[in-house]
Amino acid sequence: MFIAINVVLSSIVVIPLGPIKAAPVQHLINVLCAVFVGPWFGLAQAVISSVLRLIFGTGSAFAFPGSVIGVLLASGFYYYRKHIFMAAVGEVIGTGIIGSLMCIPVAWIIGLDNFVVKPLMLAFIVSSVIGSVISYIILMILKRKGLLKKFLS
Repeated sequence: MFIAINVVLSSIVVIPLGPIKAAPVQHLINVLCAVFVGPWFGLAQAVISSVLRLIFGTGSAFAFPGSVIGVLLASGFYYYRKHIFMAAVGEVIGTGIIGSLMCIPVAWIIGLDNFVVKPLMLAFIVSSVIGSVISYIILMILKRKGLLKKFLS
């Protein structure tokens, strides 16, 4: 279900910046996966969603490092602290900072020699903050209504 939501909504909500197609929905789904399904299913979701977005032309090769590192860090932060906010922080650090730096080798591999990291990092940070904030709000609403505990048990 997370993959389907991600692929469909990522084709609608995109922040284009040259060859990069940053999708806040990917980050929203990553945080939800960190809380609901953990790192391994979250990792599978990130890889499958990135592959499908690449096939459908709604994503780029830059989706892989950001989404994979983001979901793993979000899951790790969440399981370490058991706090929703930490999952959102992990996603922003994992995708926005570490994932954008990991895109440098990807850019070289696909032949972008004049690749500039600062605009990419800015786009990834903005995109991951937007998605993480929305997922945080969704999770807090579920928690306040007592539904989050039911989903997690």
